[in-house]
Amino acid sequence: MKALFVKKSANVKTGPIPVTYTERASCPPSCPHIGADCYAEAFHTRLAWNRAAAGIEWANLCRSVAALPAGQLWRHNVAGDLPGDGESVDAVALGQLVAANTGRRGFTYSHKKTHDAVRWIKAANQWGFTVNLSADDAGEADQLAELQAGPVVAIVPIDTPEKSFTPGGRPIVICPAQSRDGITCELCKLCAVPDRKVIVGFRAHGFREKATDARARRVIPIAAAA
Repeated sequence: MKALFVKKSANVKTGPIPVTYTERASCPPSCPHIGADCYAEAFHTRLAWNRAAAGIEWANLCRSVAALPAGQLWRHNVAGDLPGDGESVDAVALGQLVAANTGRRGFTYSHKKTHDAVRWIKAANQWGFTVNLSADDAGEADQLAELQAGPVVAIVPIDTPEKSFTPGGRPIVICPAQSRDGITCELCKLCAVPDRKVIVGFRAHGFREKATDARARRVIPIAAAA
């Protein structure tokens, strides 16, 4: 599997931290955003993602991660998913990345939700590499949280308040980079907390945010009391 490693991101949301991209073959066909409203198909992100297909070998990616300073925060996959074609997870490749991350603060997100995928996601979280399970609405966030495999993030409607709840009563906090000026992943670090109970909500965004918003509105979060 090929990938792209960027030592210092120019992305205004992440801040100047190391980031990676994994080739499109890693994305599960079950992801409803493929060919529809995937935020990663926006112009600049798409250009970087395209480069991943002819990028570095996985072993070189892991060496680049292992060379990062101790304690370094970094984001795996601005675009792409866990190693492995489609719905599958390449456990060996994931294990290599987890090992390279030892002593560092890597985090990522995954739409892979098969039984085996969830099992390896849980293992990665236990081994110190934070993998957030990605939900497409607040109801699915409850379902993924029930798996107890790792922290959960969810797409929520554009007008969701900063603090709300899932239908099951789990707290949702809007990504601070969306709700406060000047906040980046580098400053926030919330998605890098593996034992986090709060669900991070991402208000629908991207070049097709109306379609994403409509998808999230299948289950609207419960607004917090004033």
